[in-house]
Amino acid sequence: MANTGSTLLALITGAAIGAGLGLLYAPESGENTRKKLRKDAEEAQDRISKRYKETSSNLSEKAKKARLDFEDRLEETLSSASYKADDILVAMESKLEELRKQNAKLQKDATEEAKNKTKKAVV
Repeated sequence: MANTGSTLLALITGAAIGAGLGLLYAPESGENTRKKLRKDAEEAQDRISKRYKETSSNLSEKAKKARLDFEDRLEETLSSASYKADDILVAMESKLEELRKQNAKLQKDATEEAKNKTKKAVV
């Protein structure tokens, strides 16, 4: 992008210098010189306009490509995160089930122990 700006600046500068030198060394009449300057200015404007359109088009294409690349990378990242989240959830569910079994066993043991204490107290 900086290269394009430099090129455009060089083009404008060259056109201005050329027009100035043309005026200084013009062997033609004022009317012919003005026509020539007008023609040169129109040509310079056309070149600048064409270069501007090319630059705009290139920037639009690059922006579109960058957006598509970003979307692809984002999708990959989200997909990877989703798989990792699924793995974490499976591991947590497994651990939760294990803890439920331990809790049920502890409650069963506590109930049996309470029954045994009650029997001993009655006897």
